[in-house]
Amino acid sequence: MKGPRPRPVPMRQCSVCGAQRPKRELLRIVRTPQGEVEIDEGPRTRPGRGAYLCAAGACLTEGARGRRLRQRLGVEIPEAVKAELMRRAQAPA
Repeated sequence: MKGPRPRPVPMRQCSVCGAQRPKRELLRIVRTPQGEVEIDEGPRTRPGRGAYLCAAGACLTEGARGRRLRQRLGVEIPEAVKAELMRRAQAPA
């Protein structure tokens, strides 16, 4: 008798480097329906337009500095979110 099939691992693409990784390994930045931009840290995703970033320092730094997140989300990224991304990029792994 066969056992249950293993569940597929959801994969997402980093908005900066384009690497495909399991969803749980990436950080999600979300534009809520109210137009606010936040870092989504919960186990369940918040509603809204999302963009994913690798937890690697280079991707977080480029995400905070570059325009890719702004293009993906369609709004300007607040300074508080940029500062948090830079803080996480410089934190020891």
